[in-house]
Amino acid sequence: MQKTERPDLPKILTPLPGPRARAIVERDSAVISPSYTRSYPFVIERGEGALVTDVDGNRFLDLNAGIAVAATGHSHPRVVEAVKRQAEQFLHMSGTDFYYENMVTLAERLAELAPGAAAKRVFFGNSGTEAIEAALKLARYHSGRDKFVAFLGGFHGRTMGSLSLTGSKSVQRQGFAPLMGGVTHIPYAYCYRCAYGQQPETCATECVKVLEEQLFKTILPAQEVAAVFVEPVQGEGGYVVPPRKFFDELRAVCDRHGILLAADEVQCGMGRTGRMFASGHFGLEPDIVTIAKGIASGLPLSATVARAEVMQWKPGAHASTFGGNPVSVAASLATLELLEQELVDNAARVGARMKERMQEWPARFACVGDVRGLGLMLAFELVRDQGTKERAPELRDRIVEAAFRRGLLVLGAGQNSIRLSPPLVLTADQAEFAVETLEETLAECMREAADGHG
Repeated sequence: MQKTERPDLPKILTPLPGPRARAIVERDSAVISPSYTRSYPFVIERGEGALVTDVDGNRFLDLNAGIAVAATGHSHPRVVEAVKRQAEQFLHMSGTDFYYENMVTLAERLAELAPGAAAKRVFFGNSGTEAIEAALKLARYHSGRDKFVAFLGGFHGRTMGSLSLTGSKSVQRQGFAPLMGGVTHIPYAYCYRCAYGQQPETCATECVKVLEEQLFKTILPAQEVAAVFVEPVQGEGGYVVPPRKFFDELRAVCDRHGILLAADEVQCGMGRTGRMFASGHFGLEPDIVTIAKGIASGLPLSATVARAEVMQWKPGAHASTFGGNPVSVAASLATLELLEQELVDNAARVGARMKERMQEWPARFACVGDVRGLGLMLAFELVRDQGTKERAPELRDRIVEAAFRRGLLVLGAGQNSIRLSPPLVLTADQAEFAVETLEETLAECMREAADGHG
């Protein structure tokens, strides 16, 4: 198959990076904050669907979707048209002080779609971390309590409140103390080894028992805990999928002690897992849901959705000048329509095909320790030894770079995983190309290792 000659597949014309990309990267290094993380020198010029083209004319298959943001693909024509129509009417009016209809319409849709049958209310912000900050404030306001529980490996944002919940990488917290107090972190669902099939349900139950049988009896009074924050599928932690029993137990603990349960669906929501919300895979009905990333196909928007009886704060208690801006709302309404009509189902169908083939990798490639995920939220781990599951982060980084050279954009997650979070418009042929390219890359890296070059 001539992969590079098809318009729906990658085509590399220059050494990477090409001359224009190299010049832009050099300019970037002089003026852009060095805190940004860049895995390889890709400089986008345009995108369409699951394909992106760089400034030198090289075409790539994007399995990142702008970090799980471009749910409907790059510049979907229906989203673009919705943005144009709204921009011609008005760009801004601030929904915190005035009214406009499309903001109400979107809130109605999200209240209807969010997990759980109870009536809901919606607060709009601009980003995932703002949705988490709103949820933190709301939980304290509603409960009168000041403490929180979060999970090791979890990522909830980088502003000071959300960063206090984040337990993903130490570099994200280093140098910013003191953070918001009152946050206790516990293991997420199961230990590292149980991720490979060693009694995950038993271990998941034990992780939740830590709350009642240890923390609540020693250092964390249950009556002071406002909320537990959890990702239904952990994102930056490595796309970890817990057993349903974990959420059953967690919901029961929260109910026994009057603690709110907040589901962070920023990365795993909006159809990514083959359901509109990942909570649906587990029968989870949270009290608060935070949404961002894929909600508006690339425009800045987030939503904090809570049971109506929880979101009962007074006017002025919380607000956002740009949150729910009419252009982003228009993009979101078009996005939701596309998700419901076709893209959630496509994510489930294409993702299942990819995962089925990827699950053969541990038997074929000694460096692959585990394959996991739901829908088009997939990951595989790189290990030095399949017996001990010793992590191989350097190998992971080499594979990410090698895939880029072959026209495939992927990124790492966790300590040693590669995540696949493509636009939900990914076709079966594009998925096949992605899997084949990763297989070629894995084989190449294994050969290099065997020759003493890795």
